[in-house]
Amino acid sequence: MKLLIFGSTGGTGRHILEQALEQGHTVTAFVRDPSKLSFQHPNLKTFKGDVMNRESLIPVMQGQDAVLSALGSPATKVGVLRSQGTKNIIEAMESTGVSRLICQTSLGYGDSLKVLDKTSFVFKHIIVRFILGKTFKDHELQEQYIKKSKLDWVIVRPGNLTDTGKTGVYRHGFPATDQNIQVKVSRADVADFMLKQLNDRTYIHQTPGISY
Repeated sequence: MKLLIFGSTGGTGRHILEQALEQGHTVTAFVRDPSKLSFQHPNLKTFKGDVMNRESLIPVMQGQDAVLSALGSPATKVGVLRSQGTKNIIEAMESTGVSRLICQTSLGYGDSLKVLDKTSFVFKHIIVRFILGKTFKDHELQEQYIKKSKLDWVIVRPGNLTDTGKTGVYRHGFPATDQNIQVKVSRADVADFMLKQLNDRTYIHQTPGISY
């Protein structure tokens, strides 16, 4: 498939990029700064642009089969990159006829709020409230834009992200009240799950969580 990846220089995005190429896909990495992407491959193209500029998305969107997004920014950086950037992606997809969107957000807010009961007191009451609060609000708005779209979307909600390797063994689609999840998962396994959604319609128009 021809895949367009946003956030490919980030932690999860790099894994999506590498695994997609390993699987034989033709990949275009949309990046603001190409120098941050040192990875090279015959089936990889880079496109320099700004996701906050909707018009810059139109040319690269043409002819793509699907879009995978792992847009993000440091938790301490206040902004609307996830929400407004995703809104621009959606509008570009709808205007060019690209319908398949797989987007990473997060567990821990909205109808997945109860998973925080499985985390530590410090994480739930200090980190979420004072560090991740604004990020979660941007994720909520991001999800609202996706859910209102006409796309064939899947929102993937991982637990706390780790840098451990790909295992291919994880849980997904569990209720927020599940007491058996660890509320953590590797970025490599998140990438694995996101790529599997390209050929699986189980979670179309759903928000599956993913965790160990």
